[in-house]
Amino acid sequence: MVARAETHTPASGQSPDIEAWLQVVAGGRNADDRQLIARALECARGAHSGQTRASGEPYLTHCLAVAEVVDHLSLDAESVAAALLHDVVEDTDITLEQISEEFGAGLAGLVNGVTKMGHIGEMRGPYSDKVAGDSRHSESVRKLLLAMAEDVRVVLIKLADRLHNMRTLRHLDETRQRRIARETLEIYAPLANRLGIWQIKWELEDLALRYLDPEAYHRIASLLDGRRIDRERHIELVKQQLREAFEQTGVEAEVTGRPKHIYSIWRKMRRKNVDFHEIFDVQAVRVLVERPAACYVVLGIVHGLWHHVQHEFDDYIANPKANNYRSLHTAVIGPEGKPVEVQIRTRDMHRHAELGIAAHWRYKEGGRYDAGFEQKITWLRQLLEWKDEEPSADEFVDRFKSESVEERVYVLTPQGNVVDMPAGATALDFAYHIHTDVGHRCRGAKVNGRIVPLSYELSTGQQVEVLTARQAAPSRDWLNPHLGYLKTSRARAKARHWFKQQDRDINIAAGRHAFERELHRLGLSDVNLEQVAEKLNFSDVDGLMAALGRGDMQSGQVVSAVLGLRESEEHDALAVPSRRVRRVPEAKDFSILGVGNLLTNAARCCRPVPNDAIVGYITRGRGVTIHRQDCANVLRLKDEDRDRLIDVEWGARPDRVFPVDIQLQAYDRPGLLRDVSGLLANDRVNVMGVNTVTDRKDMIARMELHVEVTDIGQLSRILSRIGQLPNIIEVKRKT
Repeated sequence: MVARAETHTPASGQSPDIEAWLQVVAGGRNADDRQLIARALECARGAHSGQTRASGEPYLTHCLAVAEVVDHLSLDAESVAAALLHDVVEDTDITLEQISEEFGAGLAGLVNGVTKMGHIGEMRGPYSDKVAGDSRHSESVRKLLLAMAEDVRVVLIKLADRLHNMRTLRHLDETRQRRIARETLEIYAPLANRLGIWQIKWELEDLALRYLDPEAYHRIASLLDGRRIDRERHIELVKQQLREAFEQTGVEAEVTGRPKHIYSIWRKMRRKNVDFHEIFDVQAVRVLVERPAACYVVLGIVHGLWHHVQHEFDDYIANPKANNYRSLHTAVIGPEGKPVEVQIRTRDMHRHAELGIAAHWRYKEGGRYDAGFEQKITWLRQLLEWKDEEPSADEFVDRFKSESVEERVYVLTPQGNVVDMPAGATALDFAYHIHTDVGHRCRGAKVNGRIVPLSYELSTGQQVEVLTARQAAPSRDWLNPHLGYLKTSRARAKARHWFKQQDRDINIAAGRHAFERELHRLGLSDVNLEQVAEKLNFSDVDGLMAALGRGDMQSGQVVSAVLGLRESEEHDALAVPSRRVRRVPEAKDFSILGVGNLLTNAARCCRPVPNDAIVGYITRGRGVTIHRQDCANVLRLKDEDRDRLIDVEWGARPDRVFPVDIQLQAYDRPGLLRDVSGLLANDRVNVMGVNTVTDRKDMIARMELHVEVTDIGQLSRILSRIGQLPNIIEVKRKT
């Protein structure tokens, strides 16, 4: 881990040994650099005088620890000095102008970049219980990422700051521990991963897991400790046999043991659904050679010595990861029949794996071109483009998180160029990745010469060709998350932007059509659009419909608002007057208001499902029948029967399913019923009955399906997906 063995920061409550620290960090630098670091240290010591951390230790120890990590990353003296001063502007009376006057504009810019992040989970600041969707939090992260694009050293200092904060997290209360740990796992560890700084990434992940799932963390840690003696003995045996084999073949290589970090073991156990003892790379060795060709020679020797474990080989030299990580990974059944992982890489690859973009900083200073460094800078510069594409900070942060995840796919253009995309990206995502205009004009795609749907998920190694039309005409269905056309935030943002540029009247009409179609399919009617617009913070109905037509909102969101209004109203416009009595909750499908222990059953005429507005009708001898409030039979009740209506609510039964009837019209074709039933099966919807009739005159198939759904959200999703099948004319809920 980073600089743990060389640390000169004191234990809690002790004063730092300034001279010893300065000798370690600045001793090997030139006179000017030593002087700069010493001046920054003196400034930080004076500024933070009298301040302490939650642990009780002097605040200066935090500055020293952060600067020590930055030094270990081989950054320049200006970065080390900025790390020492990274908190003085926010926590003391010293201003940024004073920093600039004393140390220069470059160092002041670094301090300013880190200071902008003061509200991202800082330990000394106030904490909000709301993390996801917190606009202040998202805006702070946005500033961090944009500052990165201007000077990557800002994020390296910030990562060092977060690392030391995580190392001392035990001194905070549990609520703040979990908040900071989750933020670390979602923002900072992926950032370190994307920049290739694996030693920081691993420690951040382990420390975050310690506070997010302490039981799993301590269990894995104890298993590792309990087997340490046997594992170390076995690793020494593996290293000895490898060295003997290398000596016999004349291969010059360095063999070391490699500790497996706890988070990666935990993640692999969950991903593969296996126990600790079924993980092959708990015991691992690393082989370092001089040239890439020697990596494959070593691989042959390893596979010649021991039996290779099938499906446990990765060639990240031929196919580097998104962060430019390069290495060979293989697992074998080693001595004594025990599995062991072997990593094989060159010394340059190893340096990059440990330090990532920081390992290339010296090349930038010396003016030498380095492809890995330039690739990282290109990605950082894209953040500035995202700033213009993403209208809100929350969307910006969501996009960053989706772009920073570890899993990637590598596909080819027809010209043979490699395109790096997030795992799960579709053919339509690929089109937008190539060019915005290509995405707008996309009408189809070929994968390895075969035409595929635009929602087809791409896999590594496939060749993708985009089929385009002359005019741009994106479909609003592309923005429907249930249909799976666009999986990447970048592509969705570009599609939304296109719709925003269209004529407002067209958007209003399109939004109204989409909303009415959704209401029709779900069997909802008599909606007060003014109340819905007000609930969703729109000044008028046209504004709501325009947002729906542009793709800023989904019809499902508006329907959810409709249902929320119906649930909160004491008397729905469609419901006839009913007795208002004290609520007595029941642990059933329905809660009867004011009446207990009554038999209830759903009406077959309207088949209500959760989130429908409902009303109960007290029958003679058959308990309470639950109807939808807009059921025709309820609306036709005679005056003398209206007093038998009673208020009811949906009970807390999330594990239950409810029957509903679906009507479908389509141009008949072979396989129509198979496609519909297959789609329902994929969504785990139980089909209880099907009735289908085809009119031979017009070849129109009319189908009625009796299915079971969990709620109206699932019903909306399956109606949307069925509507996308070929030849479908209309699909809706039976009313």
